[in-house]
Amino acid sequence: MHSIQFALDDESLTGTTITVAGWVRTFRNDRFIALNDGSTIRNLQCVIDQKEVGAATRTRLTTGASVQCTGEIVASEGSGQRVEMKVTELEVLGDCPADKYPIQPKKHSLEFLRENAHLRFRTNTYSAVFRMRHQVSFGIHEYFDMHGYNYFHAPIITASDAEGAGEMFRVTTLNPSKPPLKGPFKKVNLETDYFDIRAEYWDTILSYLLERREEFGELAQYFRQAQMPKDNSPARMDTEPDEGLRTMIAWLFESPEGIHADGSTAHHQTHALSPEEQAEFDRIKGFHDRLLRALRTGEMKHDLKYFSAEIERISKAKGHVFLNASEDESMRLVPTALLPEYAIAFNNLFVILPSEVDFKEDFFGAESHLTVSGQLQAETAALALGKVYTFGPTFRAENSNTTRHLAEFWMVEPEAAFMDLKGDMDLAEGLCKHLIARVLNNSMDDLQFLDARLADEEKLKPQDQRSDMGLIDRLKFVLENPFERITYDEAINILLKSKPYQKKKFQFPVEWGVDLQSEHERYLVEKHFKKPVIVTGYPAQIKAFYMRTNAPGDFGYSEKGKTVAAMDVLFPGIGEIIGGSQREERLDVLEARMKEMNVSTEELSWYLDTRRYGTVPHAGFGLGLERFVLFVTGMGNIRDVIPFPRTPGSAEF
Repeated sequence: MHSIQFALDDESLTGTTITVAGWVRTFRNDRFIALNDGSTIRNLQCVIDQKEVGAATRTRLTTGASVQCTGEIVASEGSGQRVEMKVTELEVLGDCPADKYPIQPKKHSLEFLRENAHLRFRTNTYSAVFRMRHQVSFGIHEYFDMHGYNYFHAPIITASDAEGAGEMFRVTTLNPSKPPLKGPFKKVNLETDYFDIRAEYWDTILSYLLERREEFGELAQYFRQAQMPKDNSPARMDTEPDEGLRTMIAWLFESPEGIHADGSTAHHQTHALSPEEQAEFDRIKGFHDRLLRALRTGEMKHDLKYFSAEIERISKAKGHVFLNASEDESMRLVPTALLPEYAIAFNNLFVILPSEVDFKEDFFGAESHLTVSGQLQAETAALALGKVYTFGPTFRAENSNTTRHLAEFWMVEPEAAFMDLKGDMDLAEGLCKHLIARVLNNSMDDLQFLDARLADEEKLKPQDQRSDMGLIDRLKFVLENPFERITYDEAINILLKSKPYQKKKFQFPVEWGVDLQSEHERYLVEKHFKKPVIVTGYPAQIKAFYMRTNAPGDFGYSEKGKTVAAMDVLFPGIGEIIGGSQREERLDVLEARMKEMNVSTEELSWYLDTRRYGTVPHAGFGLGLERFVLFVTGMGNIRDVIPFPRTPGSAEF
């Protein structure tokens, strides 16, 4: 069996009989099948003889049906194709009901096709995109192999946050409703945390009671008087309560045992009640019982679930895990003196525990996540193998629904020992040009189709928003011209002098110290330089901890503030397509930077070992595969260049 691409392009097949298989794109005039097998965007016209193929079979030749055809390849009598097949044998492999198949031979919106992502590969647009994605992916391996890099498989599951952003997906086998907590539990600091937290619980209960003075007037009035300072200053609960208030709090927030603070040492002490206090205790208990009944029966216009939700909200804000023990009578009978961890509770009805999950009981024995980058692990390999690159899926838990962001995407990340920032920029520019050249050489059929598609889209835009070049011309322009290299200082100055800034058309501010936004990057690339730009020397405060700190004389050094040897490659229509840097190889400088950015040196001790033992200058970068495929295909949404996009609220297929 031959591929359709081979059948169309190999002239030696003309006059021979071959077999092909594929899916019916169209069947017209009861004779002509446009057959496609995915090997090329072009279809092979298969001409059947109605005398040889019965009417029952012909009715099965609907769009989407799969067939196998055997016949002679002959010169085409019609226009649009060099050859066609004169079918001698035809077999329908799989039927496709025309009334149910969603991908009909007409123009569909991209949004509709995203909703049918499992079938969209059969359209011209997406088959072209994913063949070109293959060319780019294969070209990545080709380029690094040519330059002596070893393909390195970085782990997908990691306990390290390479970016320091904290926006990671957790990997765990723990029960989310009942995770194991670290013990012994933290005791509440009775002189600080206890009173602050209790005051919020107090206000929550009081707000319910004051709203219902008629039902709970006496109790609400008592609460209000009990917490009102004698000097009429704003009510506070940050001082040691008096004996009467202590008894009330003991029932409402703890247990019949009171809580005392002795100097700086917090401890629990069983409080023996005097006859007067016992009478007060009984009165408060009556109020408490009424309150509890009213909550349960809904007399307070809210049920117990609503009230517990308010307590839960406060608990989470204070960093505690909320456990509703309302169904367990025994929980309410646990004395505070025996279990201090229940100290902050509503008579042990709403139990608050420290939110410290014991990840030692998890599958990996530590808190683990899906990786945001394989860079840190790749650095360890590069400082032994010299040159490595990773190429695999990475994950970001950003709640972003823009046309440039995905929760799961593919990243290529080279790391090279003995390479400085200049070498890093050269490597990045070389990779981009190699991939563009490969696409131009191997995907011209698909490029021509996507070029025409993009031209049609451009006609719908206002004149001032149209691109000066078509897709193919733009790729050739990037390939044939050197990338502009400027510092962050220079970029800011250019933006400050630009017409969009002067006319206040930029949405985001432009000043030294801010990160460049997509609108800034695209102005530099598309309007000012009109070619790809590499910006280096970014302010240290907006870049990651591992980037090398610049010194006077370094490219990108600025007297306006500390900068790092970072570099971003900016492309037209995309903005940032590559981000990289020379890595900080000096142990003392790196440790100081990590401390400055609150990155744990203990957790990354293994990473610091590469600086302790035979450190060398080294550099690397990350290129997002999908963003590059966006550029070479001319597509406008990143969800259209990955087979099954993972975005906030969507993990279909």
